[in-house]
Formats: sequence, structure tokens, C-alpha cells
Amino acid sequence: MKNRNINVILLENIYPDAVKIYQDEGITVKIVTGSLDEEELCKQIKDVSIIGIRSKTQVTERVLKCAEQLLVIGAYCIGTNQIDIDACSKRGIVVFNAPYSNTRSVVELVLGEIIMLIRGVFDRSAKLHQGIWDKSSSGTFEIRGKKLGIIGYGNIGAQLSVVAEAVGMKVYYYDLVEKLALGNARKCDSMEELLTKVDVVTVHVDGSPENRGLIGAEQFKIMKNGSVFLNLSRGFVVDMDALVDNIKVGKIRGAAVDVFPDEPKHNNERFRSELQQLPNVIITPHIGGSTEEAQRNIAEFVTSKIIDFVYNGGTALSVNFPNLQLPEIRDSHRLIHLHQNVPGILAKVNNILAAHSINIVGQYLKTNENIGYVITDISREYGSEVITEIKNIPGTIHFRILY
Repeated sequence: MKNRNINVILLENIYPDAVKIYQDEGITVKIVTGSLDEEELCKQIKDVSIIGIRSKTQVTERVLKCAEQLLVIGAYCIGTNQIDIDACSKRGIVVFNAPYSNTRSVVELVLGEIIMLIRGVFDRSAKLHQGIWDKSSSGTFEIRGKKLGIIGYGNIGAQLSVVAEAVGMKVYYYDLVEKLALGNARKCDSMEELLTKVDVVTVHVDGSPENRGLIGAEQFKIMKNGSVFLNLSRGFVVDMDALVDNIKVGKIRGAAVDVFPDEPKHNNERFRSELQQLPNVIITPHIGGSTEEAQRNIAEFVTSKIIDFVYNGGTALSVNFPNLQLPEIRDSHRLIHLHQNVPGILAKVNNILAAHSINIVGQYLKTNENIGYVITDISREYGSEVITEIKNIPGTIHFRILY
């Protein structure tokens, strides 16, 4: 029998399909349309078992200390730098995200913006809205044959590489990690090499602290004159003052920015940026992955992973737990034991069960560098003292029983 005493809070307009999936499981859902600051979140999270967020809500160690019942955090987005992952692991809280679900949506927006910038479409459209007929081919080009430089060759960068090549662009990429080139893409040994070669630069790195200020005055200086620049990764990756300066002097002839160092918490908050009113600049409100298809995919993917963990113990594709794909529970109790990754824990669990003559019908173990995750399926007959002894094993982080 499933434990129905589970509360969920979903913030930041998570797609409605997620709500429906939870409710179909008999789970109580509270919806908050915007993000919450740390103080507000501490008040809301005390009795919550599952929290779903997007990119704006910060789940800090202080928030986690207030979360007495929290089992799972669902990041309904790609990045997880807004969550204190180490603190979650120490408290036995699993984190899931959606690393693939909005890839296509971001790629399509990037390609569309490259075309719009190279053709100068937005400026001509603005003029026409003012009644100015500016029909000219001067300074506008096809993207066919242009050199595209991709910084960060992960899920988005790699798919962009394939799509851009399909429309005739020559693709170069740079990544800190060795990545297999797709199609005819050419790997660059350094970011500097890439920047000096290409006509269009697009950034698709993760939210790691080391990526802060990745693109600044030095990097803009070595780009080709008249380059096009796009950032749809993280706001803190680019020095915005340096970008503005290079647009104003014409070094960067066009730019598209979807992410900003400081973003409004909700749609009613006023947005201000020095990029506003600059020529041939497309600014969008962090909508790279904001399509119906992407949000539906994210809602279904993250929620299904959370449901599987809560009711089955599965941790496949989690951010911080050892990854285990588990069979359904059949005619047994499932004991979940999360512990510090030190020798002898599994033996201690099994010795306790053996001492009470409890038969193990299935057992699964996976570890990472910090924690171990043991799933044990046992026959139905056991006493409360068994649970107490397992909970008291030194190094135990969290223990629960699935019915």
C-alpha cells in the first residue's frame, strides 16, 4: 500500500501535467506561481515531502534545515546550481533535474536568432513599425558558409552542431571535457582558438562556479570584427558591461541574450538592462526552453522520476544519489538505507537481518564517492526492533520503509 501522507509544493509555474500526475497518485499539491525568497521558503517547506522548482528559487542549507519531511527536490529545468547539492546529500534528500527535455527548444531558438541577427531583421522590423521603409541588402547575409563557434559541447551544443551543419554552417566547438565531434564539426584545442576563427559565437556551458565571467573584455577583443554573439546558458557567464561596450563600438554587430545576472522573480517585476535599445540586439526573458513541448516533457520526466523514488526507491538519473534502476516491489517490504560511503555497512545490515532470521528476497547496492545506497527487499515478518537496529548503524544518513 502506498503511503499517501505526502505533500508537494510546486513553484514558478511548473507545467500543469506535473500537478495532474501527482494528484493521480493521491498526493496533495500546493501551487505557487512565482519563486519564494529564503525567508518565505523556510516558512512553506516545513511539512513538505517534495518540492518542485525552476531556476529562480534558491534551496539553501538554511532552507533544508527547515525542511523536516523533505525527501526529494525536483529541478524542473536543466541547471541545479540554485540547489545546495552537498547539503542535500548529507541530509539524504535526492535531487532530480531534466538534462535533456528542453534541448530541442533551445537549439531552435538559437538557430532562429542567428538568422535574424545576420539578416538584421529586428532592426528593419522596428523601423517598419515606425513607418520607415528600409529595403536594402547592405550588411545582411545568409548563414550558409558562416563559421559557428559553440562553447560547451553538451546536450544542447551537440544538437545545435548537427542542426547548424544541416543548414550549411561550418561548425567549430570547444569543451573542457573531451567530446566526440558530430558530423563534420571541428574541435578546437582552446577557447581562444575558437574565438579567432568563427563568425558567430554561442555559449552553452553549465552553471559551475568556474564558468563565472567566462566571456569578458579579453575574449571579445580576440573575436573577429563584426562577430555575432549569443548567450543562452547562464547570466553570470558573460561580463555584461564588456558586451555592451563591444556592441556600441561595432566589434559585436549583433547579439542575442536570454539569461541575465539579475532576473525578475515574477512577471510583474520591472526588468532593466543596458542592452535595451541597442541596435541588432535580441533580448528574451529566459525562454530558451519555454515551449509547450519542452515544458510538458520536463513535467513528465522529472515527476516520473520523483514518483519512482518515493514509491519504489529508484534513483536513476538523479543528480546526487548513486543511480539505481529498481524492479517493482512484489510481496515484500523494501528497506531503503542511505549511508556514508564507509566499509562494512552492507554487512551490518545483513547481520541484523540474519540475527532476526529475516529472509532477504532481493538486495541492491550502489555507491558514489560520498554516499552508499542499499535497497533490501525482505519477507513480511519482522519486529520494530529490527528497524531500530538498522537506523542506529553508525554512518546512517536516512532510513525509510516502502510498503
